[in-house]
Amino acid sequence: MRFQLLGPLSIADGPDTVVLQPSKPTILLASLLLHANSVVSADYLQRTMWGEEQPATSRAALQTCVLRLRRLFTKHGVTETPIEAVPGGYRITAGPRHLDLIGFREEVRRAAETADPESELHVLKGALSLWEGSVLANVRSDVLHRDEVPRLVEERLRTLERACDLTLRLGRCGEALVELWSASRAHPGHERFREQLIEALYRTGRQTEALAEYRMVKEYLLDELGLDPSPALRRLELAILRGEDLGPADDRHPAAAAYVSGGAGERRLAAAPAAPAAPPSAIVGPVPAVHSFTGRTAESAALLERLTAPGQEPVTLLVSGAPGIGKTALAQHLAHQVRDSFPAGLFMVRMVAPDGTPRGPDDAAAEVAAALRDQVRGERALLVLDDVVDADQVRPLLPASADGAAIVTSRRGLAGLVATHGGWVLRLGTFAGEESQGLLLAVLGAERVEAEPEAARRLAEACGHHPLALRIISARLLTRPALRLADSVSWLAEDPLARLSLADSPELSVHRVLGGALDRLDPRLADAFLKVAAQIPDHFTAEDSVRVLGMSPVEADDVLDRLADAGLLEEGPPGPYRVHELLRVYARRTAPYRSRPIQKV
Repeated sequence: MRFQLLGPLSIADGPDTVVLQPSKPTILLASLLLHANSVVSADYLQRTMWGEEQPATSRAALQTCVLRLRRLFTKHGVTETPIEAVPGGYRITAGPRHLDLIGFREEVRRAAETADPESELHVLKGALSLWEGSVLANVRSDVLHRDEVPRLVEERLRTLERACDLTLRLGRCGEALVELWSASRAHPGHERFREQLIEALYRTGRQTEALAEYRMVKEYLLDELGLDPSPALRRLELAILRGEDLGPADDRHPAAAAYVSGGAGERRLAAAPAAPAAPPSAIVGPVPAVHSFTGRTAESAALLERLTAPGQEPVTLLVSGAPGIGKTALAQHLAHQVRDSFPAGLFMVRMVAPDGTPRGPDDAAAEVAAALRDQVRGERALLVLDDVVDADQVRPLLPASADGAAIVTSRRGLAGLVATHGGWVLRLGTFAGEESQGLLLAVLGAERVEAEPEAARRLAEACGHHPLALRIISARLLTRPALRLADSVSWLAEDPLARLSLADSPELSVHRVLGGALDRLDPRLADAFLKVAAQIPDHFTAEDSVRVLGMSPVEADDVLDRLADAGLLEEGPPGPYRVHELLRVYARRTAPYRSRPIQKV
């Protein structure tokens, strides 16, 4: 016997399949199977079956449903996956042979450990074949469809995206088109599918269709989300317009690691194989507009004053801060505020490729020079040098005369750059309470927020007043106009890392942004951060970290100072260090799977 979750909930016995009728026992079975081999609390089971407002008899009714479910198992000869009553709730035991979801995850794990692209693709196709229609279509539980189904869909999308990458890499672009047409239409906001589709069209000689597809996704992103296409999509469009040869379809977007969802969230399992690729060229383009920009009033005023002040010297502004804190948005907003002062143009220079690879300073300087070749002497141009990794990367790009100005954004403090080239530094922190409220008002509307002011305040607190987290949860709420803010607060608090993500845009997730920030560090520094953030209470000094890091006070002080410079710790000497709560939750979730003895950094 085998349970099937990846479609309508059903029980299969060889070729015979019984689709269960919608009922309370069906909801109970789905809830247990989604958390197979783990204890599921009675409170959670009651909530999935009756919602947040449960009848007084729900506990007794739950026990009745368990009995009905056991009788159903007996009727269909299900003996290898019993339902056990354990302290605090119930548990169902299942393995890959008995539950398609576990089988799917096992296959994805096996594919990630396969070095041969052809073999990996074969295994992934087998895993995807386990999906049979709309997930839990016959399970009428608002809680499961709100909290669990999006996570399952996300797992499938990641796997399908990887399979399409491999198909393109193996040169089967025509074969990839079949899957990509349906995937991109079913998930129009998933940019990677659209990028793969455009690439496949271009590689099969259909340049006109590829450009038309790009225009469609650009219009969709602007109209529906107020966003511009990703740098990768814009780079692909430029290559098509130039008629460039894209070269071999290598893994230009390799996954940093393979993930498998577990009961409490996700854990890193193994590095995914990636083919080497040539370093991407720097991309210089117009500065995108920022929609619904809010907050940062004092910071914007100070930066505006320095950008527009008359003088004979070039202006350099450095905006630094933690991942997702809003550095790029502030720089873009500021650039459009001063566009009249820079008639030679506003130019965005992406200093990091989509895969996290830093762009070389020589390549970037050549692209900037090409963009400015028509600049009229005396007319000022503004460069936004975004996501700078180190001072050496950006020194050749800084303006040498009053004809230019630059806004540099970086997670690091770049003190060496300031020491050699001067400039004014702004270190961004999280939003103040009123700024968080302003963002929710701007995105969700005054009517919705003012109807639940206390819930809006608690929602901002649950996000730690972190701009990226607030943007993500606002986008989720915007697509669910009937959902109360109060309900979303408790839902978010249960698993903030998993729920601060968007199903159709996996790159927009707190988990992925924080993971990407760690991946860009020296592995020893990353391990040190995970140990400190996971094990030491808030407000700590270098002396407090000595035991955890296994270092001398002097060595620990150096490590913490470098983590603070990277934007992962707040404050610092001579005062204590602090870790943002979302980073702390991430560290506690991730540390057990990455931790190893720390060598001297």
